[in-house]
Amino acid sequence: MTGPRIFGIAGWKNSGKTGLAVRLVEEFTRRGYCISTIKHAHHDFDIDKVGADSYRHRQAGAHEVTIVSGTRYAIMHELRGAPEPSFEEILARLAPCDLVLIEGYKREPIPKIEARRQEAARRDPLAPADPHICAIAADHPITDTDLPVFNLDDTTEIADFIAARIGLGEASPSPQRGEDVP
Repeated sequence: MTGPRIFGIAGWKNSGKTGLAVRLVEEFTRRGYCISTIKHAHHDFDIDKVGADSYRHRQAGAHEVTIVSGTRYAIMHELRGAPEPSFEEILARLAPCDLVLIEGYKREPIPKIEARRQEAARRDPLAPADPHICAIAADHPITDTDLPVFNLDDTTEIADFIAARIGLGEASPSPQRGEDVP
């Protein structure tokens, strides 16, 4: 297999995608896997605070601004009118990991689970039109499909399904916080 293992969570606005993604990250991390995520936003967003030094750098015209501390770093890349990078370009920028969970990118040809909630902005299903959807997670009964259906809150069962579907083997042993590394 080339590249990282990937699995997506697709659904309409307010369908439970983010909650499911967060619970899956927690579950896979608890199991010892290294997980990365990609979240696609259909709107302008900012991870910077107005007035912060990094914000001022971007406002001044910097193409990329990197903020580094002893606990994390972030690179903000301003498109400045350039087209949005492709899914493959973003995936290629990630560090190696066991699994990349994708939230959004519902049109990408990747294996994914469809999240459905009664309170979603739209309730028309994605699954019949998308052959890459291999399961549904819902907060209400689903009967009009041959796909596996999970309760939206059954994180353990959904994680087991994803692990089996993408062939996620045993988690690599990694030192726990505070342990000595040989």
